[in-house]
Amino acid sequence: MVLAAALAVACGSPPKPPAAHPAPQPAPEAAPAAAPVPAEGVIAGRHERLLVYLPRPHDTTASIAAHFLGSASEAWQIDEANPDLGEPTPGEPLVIPLVPRNPLGVTADGVQSVPILCYHKFGATPSKMTVTPANFAAQLDWLASNGYRVVRLADLAAFQAGKKALPPRSVVITFDDAYESMYRHAYPALKQRGLASTLFVYTDFVGARDAVSWSQMSEMQRSGLVDIQAHSKTHRNLMERAPDESEAAYRKQIDIELKHPRAVIERHLGAGAAKVRHFAYPYGDANAAVLDAMRRHGYEIGVTVVPGSNPFYASPLLLKRIMIYGDHSLDDFIARLNGRKPTRRP
Repeated sequence: MVLAAALAVACGSPPKPPAAHPAPQPAPEAAPAAAPVPAEGVIAGRHERLLVYLPRPHDTTASIAAHFLGSASEAWQIDEANPDLGEPTPGEPLVIPLVPRNPLGVTADGVQSVPILCYHKFGATPSKMTVTPANFAAQLDWLASNGYRVVRLADLAAFQAGKKALPPRSVVITFDDAYESMYRHAYPALKQRGLASTLFVYTDFVGARDAVSWSQMSEMQRSGLVDIQAHSKTHRNLMERAPDESEAAYRKQIDIELKHPRAVIERHLGAGAAKVRHFAYPYGDANAAVLDAMRRHGYEIGVTVVPGSNPFYASPLLLKRIMIYGDHSLDDFIARLNGRKPTRRP
């Protein structure tokens, strides 16, 4: 029945997917309906938007997603297309969507909205800005056990552009300032769980007593789990103009605060490995002059510390973030996560 339903869908003529997502070519009409795929099982039917696959023994949704969708992390799309699936059963038809079914996360009852978490320091003694390693680990484990999936900030940008669907309970993890305690405590926890994050660095801080070093950042970057991005040069509040500072001098300084960290990060970590296109505003503040400079310098994402989460229509240069403080209990942490905005009547 699943096979018949899927092939019935395939016989229609839905619109072609956007050019940004070139779909795999359908099999020629003359090809047999059940063409074998060496060592990967059998494709029972194929269309530009989906295919029907007969799994082999030892197949998992992750291995199937890696083969057909390019990454094991896309297994959630197979799970959504096959409700109550569990793990695949050899020979039982499995629907594999080749094009995202709902890239903007809009349903009749709400709109998907992605929270971005923001951390600073880590240490044994909690304070306003210092989270204990145990609490951080408990927060990560709670996310995993409650169906949340950690995605990259770049994935959120693709989601907002309508180019990439995200799992229903997506969350982004970020760190500001680049304290050495992030490398010592948070990075091992992320690495143990295979979770990605973004570290925003203000470059004048690197080399200070309690800051990460360039070699530590290079190690994290090479792991593929930590993306190093810009948090200005000096961490000055970009909205505040000094009493004796002219308008021209103020705007010139904004340019320096945006240009300098990109140049320094890419010089130390390699332009290919560290393409700096994301920026965290010091103190979370930005005005029209700052936003104008962000556009001129080619920044694609700007993050604030305004609390809340981000639907597809959020401004990419004014994304909201949720500050996670050291005095938050696990219940406080949970209460701040909100990955869906309800649909309201006009």
